Amino acid sequence: MGLFEKIKQLLQPAEKESDNTVKYLIAGLGNIGREYEHTRHNIGFDVLDELAKQERLEFEDRRYGNVAEYKFKGRTFVLLKPSTYVNLSGKAINYWMKQEKIPAERLLVVLDDLALPFGTLRLKTKGSDAGHNGLKNINQILGHNQYARLRFGIGDNYSRGRQIDYVLGTWDREEDAALPERIDKAIEIIKGFGTIGLAQTMSQYNNK
Repeated sequence: MGLFEKIKQLLQPAEKESDNTVKYLIAGLGNIGREYEHTRHNIGFDVLDELAKQERLEFEDRRYGNVAEYKFKGRTFVLLKPSTYVNLSGKAINYWMKQEKIPAERLLVVLDDLALPFGTLRLKTKGSDAGHNGLKNINQILGHNQYARLRFGIGDNYSRGRQIDYVLGTWDREEDAALPERIDKAIEIIKGFGTIGLAQTMSQYNNK
């Protein structure tokens, strides 16, 4: 083997790692329609919208949702905002996983969580739906719960019988002021999920 062939062989792994064939599906949950914009239940949409804004991406109206592609460090992140409403999110996610040939281990769902204090970010490898109808539908459609989810705490500061109003309500003044920093942190977690991996990202960001 000549010197040129040896150099070419050594370079092959690096070339393979630098391509954009490894895809991740990042699904932000939310409801379509102006009446739902910037409500607590739509934090998944807001996180992806901010990522798109920062990276100058454009969402396209595609089947079952709005979709954008973000290329970062040799990965392609398919950003999905389902148009099926939160409670039927599984239909859109299942379709785009098949369409882009993305396995469950490279799926990340971004959603609101009543059980976490406002602004708390918790990345999990799997788990039950914990009463969230969006996750419940995703689990039913996929037939399992073995996928990552990024829970964004919205708190539970509502009176008895007012849960729906609270979830579908807009942020109060203090929350609204703190939201940009928390959304930026969620974007860092999304990038970490696709680059340094799930375990290391959890260790670095959970509860911080």
